[in-house]
Formats: sequence, C-alpha cells, structure tokens
Amino acid sequence: MKQEVKKLPKNQVQIIVELTPAELKPFLEQAAKDLAKNLDIAGFRPGKAPFDLVKEKVGENKLYQEAAQKAMEKTYPEVCQQEKLLTVASPKVEIVKLAPNNPLIYKAIVPLLPKIKIGDYHQLKAKRKPVEVEEKQVDKVLQDLRQMRAQEKVVLRPAKSGDKVEVDFQIFMDKVPIEGGQGKKVSIIIGEGYFIPGFEDQLVSMSAGQEKKFQLTFPKNYHQKNLANRPADFQVKVHNVYQRDLPELNDEFAKKVGNKFKNFPELKDQLSKNLQQEEETKENQRLELEILREIIGKSEFEEIPEVLLESELDKMIAELQGEIQKRNLKFEDYLKSIKKTTEELREEFSGKAEERVKTALITREIAEKENIEVKEEEVAQEIQKTLDLYQGNDEVKKKLATPQYFSYVKNVMTNRKVFEFLNKQTQDK
Repeated sequence: MKQEVKKLPKNQVQIIVELTPAELKPFLEQAAKDLAKNLDIAGFRPGKAPFDLVKEKVGENKLYQEAAQKAMEKTYPEVCQQEKLLTVASPKVEIVKLAPNNPLIYKAIVPLLPKIKIGDYHQLKAKRKPVEVEEKQVDKVLQDLRQMRAQEKVVLRPAKSGDKVEVDFQIFMDKVPIEGGQGKKVSIIIGEGYFIPGFEDQLVSMSAGQEKKFQLTFPKNYHQKNLANRPADFQVKVHNVYQRDLPELNDEFAKKVGNKFKNFPELKDQLSKNLQQEEETKENQRLELEILREIIGKSEFEEIPEVLLESELDKMIAELQGEIQKRNLKFEDYLKSIKKTTEELREEFSGKAEERVKTALITREIAEKENIEVKEEEVAQEIQKTLDLYQGNDEVKKKLATPQYFSYVKNVMTNRKVFEFLNKQTQDK
C-alpha cells in the first residue's frame, strides 16, 4: 500500500492511498460474501455462493464499489495512526481510480487538531478575589420571598407604590404602533422597575377604568437599538388595582418558607450560606476564565479548522435556544425582538467561539502534560449520582447510558481537574 500525506491550508491534510489489485482482492472477496447474504442463488445457502456467481448477479461495478468502501474503512484509520494524525472530523473521501485489474486510488481530506505552543502556566497573574456576602444581599432575598407570599385583594382606590395594577397598553413612535409594543391585562407591580424608567410612575394615582396618555424616552442602552434614546407615546388603561399585603419577617414566616426552619434566624443564616455558595461559584467561573485567557495570550496556535469553529457555534446557538425556551419564549420571537437572523448571531459569536475552541485546546494540552486523567470508575460514579436523581425515568436513563454522554462527563471532569491544578498555580508560593 502506498500513501502520501500533503499539508493543506486551514490545518487540513490530503491523504492519497493506493492499493494494488492483490491488496484489494481480500476486500473484493469479503464484499462478495456480504452481498451474497441478501441474494437468492439456487443451490447455495445465503452468503455461501461463489465469487463469480455473486459478481454476475450484482454486477462488477457494485461489487467493486462495496470492496472499495471496505478497503477505505480499514486503511484510512491505519494511515492516520501511522502518520500520527489527530483528526477532528470525518474525512471527505473521493475515489480517484477504481476498475477491474487496476489499483484502487482514493483521496481523503480531513481537518487536524491544531497544535499549540503553550505558554507558561505555572506562574499566573490571575488571583482569586475574596467573596463576601453583604447584609443588603440577604435583605434583598428576604424581600423577594415576602413579595412571592403577598396576599392580594382588589381595592377601589387610586393605585400607589407597591400595588399591583392590571393594564392594557400600547406604544407608538411617530404615531405608528411599534412591533411588540402592545399588551392586554398585563400585571405590573408599581415600584419594581421592570418597565422603562417613568412608566410605573405614570400609573400612580390611576384607578380602575381610567385611561391615560403620556410620553417617555427609551433609555440610551435599550436592548432594541431602533428604540434606544427615542421618544414614544404611551396609552394605558387600568382594569384593576390590587393591594398587596406583605407578611411579617418572623418565625412563622420562616416556617412557611420551609419546614426545616424553626425560626427566622435559621432562615436568614441559610440564605446567607446559599448566597455565599453562589458568589463562590461565580468567582470560580470568573477566575477560570481569567486564567485561561491569560494562558491563551501566552500561547501560539496553529490555524483552527473551520469545522471546529462551526461546531462550537452550533453549541452556542443551541445553548442560547435552551435559555430562551426556559423563559417559555420562542427562539424565532427572540430573533425578531433583537432584529437579527441566526446567521448574524453566528457572525457575532465567532470571536467567542474561537476563544472557546482555544480554551478546549489549552485544557487538553495541560491535561496531557501534567498527566491529569479521569478514570472510568470515577465517570461511572458521577453518572450514577445523576441516575439516582432520575429514578424511574427510563428516557433519562437511556440517554445517560450512551457512549456520547460518558465521553461528555469524562471531558467535564477532566476540565474540572485541570482548573483545580491551575487554581493552585495562582496561589502564593
């Protein structure tokens, strides 16, 4: 077997493989056996008909095509192994020559895993910042819990701050209704500040059945750029005003939040611990990103194949779609609201996608250099923890049993170990 490997742009290689007729012969014989299994040839059991009879029955062209496929499936991985090629996608294969009594010649083009010259990761400037939970953060959570447990009742008086009002509204710009600028019986709690500045203030002193017109200017940093910093006309009608009575923050309130709390101090202490854990998680994520960006800045990368960037962009779009769905929104509606297409989003995410690919290459390189590995039993234990949470759910169980999920968990756990290693490098020696 002859083989030739040629470097191509964008970190791809072209592999040309040539097999002599003698080297192709075993694949022809195997192809004939496999094809014969589905043939009805008098006097022979399935798969047992002679080579010449099979060739006559299926045609020489089909037989050679089947043999070529088997030859490529076996020889392509062998060439990659011999040439030490770390591929990152399936090859694009083209048969150059295939004819009876002639050599088989095929060409494969495949992207490679980029090589990197990694920078010094033992001396890092990134440092962990101290994490402290302030009293006002705990108070904010307590107030949110009070709001969630408020008792509401319809009142026949003008609305005031803290009330919930049920309104219809329309927004016009240059006397034309803006897209998505309408709402029917929308519930608004005056003072929460969910609408643009000034809108909720206009609802104060309005009563059920009352209508009002006013003008406001959208904020300069408004997410819809076509509305940002522009004046608009508003029309609102109030249907109902609700008085919201908030519960007192006492032992009884704590018990209603959770049976495990005996008194209010216990609830407050647990909230503080929860916030501390959340802040530490955020700091871990921030530090990890800063560390990896620092190493990326010190490192040199071969050109990244397009397939890796496109794959990462696919993941980013899928992640965004998941977040949108969690809010019970349609991805198509989200795209309309930001005035962008999926392709425009991919273009916008391209820089981030490249950084994510480089991050994956960095963690892989460090894991290899530092002999950081995750054993199969560790992965199995991690998957079992997830299975324990979904007992009786056959669909989840089936998904967790796939090789793809096993590989995913192993990758996540390896990345975690790499970060733990890098985190130690940031500590004072």
